[in-house]
Amino acid sequence: MADERFDAIVVGAGPAGTAAAYTMAKAGLKVALVERGEFPGAKNLFGGVLYRQQLEELIPEWWKEAPLERTIVEQRLWMLGEDSVVTLGHRNEKYKSPPNCWTGLRVKFDPWFASKAEQAGALPIYETVVTELLMQGDQVVKGIRTDRDDGELEANITIVADGVNSLLGKQLGVHREWRPHEVSLAVKEVIGLSKQAIQDRFNLDANEGCTIEIVGQTCGMAGLGFLYTNQDTLSLGVGVMVNDLKKHRVKPYEVLDGLKQHPMIKKLIEGGEVREYSGHLIPEGGFNSIPPLAGNGWMICGDAAQMVNAVHREGTNLAVTSGRLAGEVAIAAHKAGDFSLRTLSAYNDAIRASIIHKDLKKYRGLHGLLAYENSEKLFNQLPQAVNDAVYEMLLVDGKPKKTKQKQAFRQLKDASGGHNMDLLRLGIKGWRAMNG
Repeated sequence: MADERFDAIVVGAGPAGTAAAYTMAKAGLKVALVERGEFPGAKNLFGGVLYRQQLEELIPEWWKEAPLERTIVEQRLWMLGEDSVVTLGHRNEKYKSPPNCWTGLRVKFDPWFASKAEQAGALPIYETVVTELLMQGDQVVKGIRTDRDDGELEANITIVADGVNSLLGKQLGVHREWRPHEVSLAVKEVIGLSKQAIQDRFNLDANEGCTIEIVGQTCGMAGLGFLYTNQDTLSLGVGVMVNDLKKHRVKPYEVLDGLKQHPMIKKLIEGGEVREYSGHLIPEGGFNSIPPLAGNGWMICGDAAQMVNAVHREGTNLAVTSGRLAGEVAIAAHKAGDFSLRTLSAYNDAIRASIIHKDLKKYRGLHGLLAYENSEKLFNQLPQAVNDAVYEMLLVDGKPKKTKQKQAFRQLKDASGGHNMDLLRLGIKGWRAMNG
């Protein structure tokens, strides 16, 4: 490997890295796609939703051949009380044509996507750990050093897509250790269940899918759960902010086990067999945690650059977009024969003009809302109060509706701190956080 030289090296064969490799290889660049796992997807975890539009910009009608699970026709939001649920959902036949999104499993999807980069001409180098970047002086990246014998590879451009805990980003000085309030720890089980049982329990036809996002029952910590339908499995998981886990001294699997015992969840997974259990850090810092994105001979994208929209649980589509944009800038740099920051800074501009920057900027105030002092209110007291209030409003027990309305509002007020102004302040904070 010592004599190998490439136009570009991509570190990480997740969606961001593969999108970059595919984009560059298709344009005729000599590209190496380096991955530490036995195969792409072997070490990756995500909730399980893949969106159509961003990947279609690379591979038209890609879904007709990709290994997908179910076409999502219904999305639900559940607010859990101790033994109840308030639900908001939307089901629409328009989601079928063209499809909006699917459930998927990275262990199937990532190898397929990487194979497209290989077919375009990228050289796959798997089961290879990149130990450090090769530097010319302190500022210019000239390639990578790996754990293989004679494992140095040189390139004009190195694209860093090595995930949330980016070791190469740390070497560059743009990626410090994430603070506990900037990452969540997600745990997930893949639960085997027959296709017919899934379709019956979620009111689905063949190949139709449903997603459920879950608020509440996370031990009063800032976190969200999810339950997604696959062909013959369910993806059930929960992600909780690391700072809350530390302060409460709770293990994430304990939160997931508690969620599984909730009567509403228990009915949907009953009789299922756990096939997989995994855990993974997820970047949650959003707009305020995005590091510098380019320098002399390098760019960084995907999770390594904190490009995750936590509000809408979008990460894979943003990763694909960032990888494509990095690839396009690399192509332009080779045409210009200039691999310095002067040219690669166009990647910063491309991200700033994209949906990534726009959406993350919109929700940049979210972390202020999710501060530790608000966690108990937002993820425990308020969901329970909403459930209690709805229960009382729908219970016919001889009390006049005016009395019930007052009682419902009192429950919400008590959950927010006991004062009308506390409820108002929390509402204002939420509005500001969600409206940029």
